[in-house]
Amino acid sequence: MTSSFSNLSLAEPLARAVADMGYESMTPIQEQAIPVVLQGKDVMGAAQTGTGKTAAFTLPLLQRMLQHENASTSPARHPVRALVLLPTRELAVQVAEQVKLYAKYTNLRSMVVFGGMDMKPQTLELKKGVEVLVATPGRLLDHIEAKNTVLNQVEYVVLDEADRMLDIGFLPDLQRILSYLPKQRITLLFSATFSPEIKRLASSYLQDPVTIEVARSNAAASTVEQHFYSVSPDDKRRALHQILRQRGMKQAFVFVNSKLGCARLARSLEREGLKTTALHGDKSQDERLKALEAFKSGEVDLLVCTDVAARGLDIKDVPAVFNFDVPFNAEDYIHRIGRTGRAGAEGLAVSFVASSDNRLVVDIEKLLNTRIELEPIEFDEDGPRIKEQGRINDGRRMYREGEGADGGERLAAHAPRERREPRERREYTPQRQPAKSRDPFFDQPYEPSTAVQAQPAWEAAAKSGPVRSGVSANIKSKKRVAALFQTSH
Repeated sequence: MTSSFSNLSLAEPLARAVADMGYESMTPIQEQAIPVVLQGKDVMGAAQTGTGKTAAFTLPLLQRMLQHENASTSPARHPVRALVLLPTRELAVQVAEQVKLYAKYTNLRSMVVFGGMDMKPQTLELKKGVEVLVATPGRLLDHIEAKNTVLNQVEYVVLDEADRMLDIGFLPDLQRILSYLPKQRITLLFSATFSPEIKRLASSYLQDPVTIEVARSNAAASTVEQHFYSVSPDDKRRALHQILRQRGMKQAFVFVNSKLGCARLARSLEREGLKTTALHGDKSQDERLKALEAFKSGEVDLLVCTDVAARGLDIKDVPAVFNFDVPFNAEDYIHRIGRTGRAGAEGLAVSFVASSDNRLVVDIEKLLNTRIELEPIEFDEDGPRIKEQGRINDGRRMYREGEGADGGERLAAHAPRERREPRERREYTPQRQPAKSRDPFFDQPYEPSTAVQAQPAWEAAAKSGPVRSGVSANIKSKKRVAALFQTSH
């Protein structure tokens, strides 16, 4: 095997594209995977994030597909031959851009389909014919059901970020998609993390796969400097400011666990003078793409995001990743810190650990198989003062001031009043209220009425009426009750 792209037996159009991108030496996953894929074998590859997995499966697939290359304008001459499935829209767009760069000197067509956008432009492009289709599962199923694409000639299937693709949330869609594909195909699975359960599940989709693990499973890149600081929730933003200032960092990812916390933190950091944008699942696809583009171009300093940006995003020269919230899933920690220190560059990963996060830190220790030491952080007195949530007791009332740890606005507090000298106590003497006039009738004692009550007419009529014959004397007559309405017999 060789470690140089120049010595790799790639076709001239592909070799020229690789040279244009400045690739010289292959990464370990590329060095081991590309020759195996060129031989037409199934691959299950595990490598650290940021090590060039996209090129490891794209270049050999394009090399094998060059035999079908043609300049015809007929859509029938350009059927889908390679299908690349990815879990997130951002990752799908990124991989599609890489595929276009690798195939720019060939006649092979490629495109990407993902949700959150209008289907009509995607449908028009699909109707023209494409050889390489990059897609997210949900939108691909929409096009399949609308008969916008046919997958009966697919020869290669790639599941990038396979551990997430085979997660329970994607598995039903994945099974439906695979049912439309030919059984004879080459299947490639690439990811940064593989649990034993995922390996067993993945083996059901591969035929005699070659397993490639170029690094210890579930390991972070050795070029990433990791720190875990013990910080109270109210001091996290102040700690973020201090580390950025001390290290002189221009850009960084800031990960949080919730969409609401992401939006609030981004607004707070923006008010505190940092150019910030938010990226989370509640934003439209257009907003998400604009946020990524602004971060890539350097228009914003901090990209506050949820785990939607934790996988696969390849943004060069990002010096740091901050875990403002410790991730709930330990494997997401690997993917988060993989946004820095890519392609052998150095990076910094900082996690702010509150007292309630100890269990989550233990899970990360088990995954990394290493001991994590929590470091204290000392704040500089000359640093920016961030108003934190607090309680002050002025002797008469409790009040809050500032903002919460997640950036949520709180109402301004009642400021404490100046203490005054206690006034002389006075004896309280109740004042007698003047008596109110009363009606003498209500002051008289109760006396029963002496008037003779008149007997109701209906009872008198009943007593004076004829006595019915043939009725036993032991049978008592029913008690009569006055009726509101008189009925006729």
